[in-house]
Amino acid sequence: MMIDPGVVVALAALAFLGALIFGITGFGSALVTIPLATHLVPLQFALPLFALSDVVGSYRVGLENPKNAVRSEWIRLVPTILAGTALGATLLVNLPRAAAMLLLGAFVLSYATYSLFRHPSGRIISSRWAWVAGLAGGITSTLFGAGGPPYAIYLSQRGLSKEQFRATLAFATMTSITLRVAAFLITGLLLDVRVWIAGAAVVPAAFIGIAVARRVFMKISRETLLRAVTLMLLASGGSLVYRALG
Repeated sequence: MMIDPGVVVALAALAFLGALIFGITGFGSALVTIPLATHLVPLQFALPLFALSDVVGSYRVGLENPKNAVRSEWIRLVPTILAGTALGATLLVNLPRAAAMLLLGAFVLSYATYSLFRHPSGRIISSRWAWVAGLAGGITSTLFGAGGPPYAIYLSQRGLSKEQFRATLAFATMTSITLRVAAFLITGLLLDVRVWIAGAAVVPAAFIGIAVARRVFMKISRETLLRAVTLMLLASGGSLVYRALG
């Protein structure tokens, strides 16, 4: 069965929006694209499709300033990201559609609420929390297409500079998305030819989004954008929960 051209255009627009957000903030694209895309296509279709655009964006941003990344933090995250990815892939292929939608909506609402009420703290947490962040990020990356939040929460409390935080987060995200693509290939989700047909429109749109993000980075307040994204997540997550329960 072919995809409606109008749906493909809408998915490409979402890819552009997600890449724009990722290019400015360093994470968060899938938190917007996946919940909105599931109003158009099934979750098991949206996840591998946007994994293609996410991997493009992650390598584009991740390799901009690799020298700023704190390699020790990244190395601590990698083993549990791998374990979490395997666990998330197992859950994904066995979850009923309504249950997957409900979990995605609850996850998005939880992160949006955290973002809305969090307050900056100067406290530095133990590096052992990397195990929890890596496992949680690997699971949510594969299951919901959004591994960035657990990594961002952990790294934001490790006393890194702004440059170190963005570069290290980009490395973690790049690793997570690469493993996600591999998991989708192994489970067969990326073997659907319709995913690649839609990807022919989605991936170029993501390229454009990243390019635009670099140009407007200095003109848009990161905090203002994150607040707008948070409000969008609250609406999108609530809508997913409503649909799943209905």
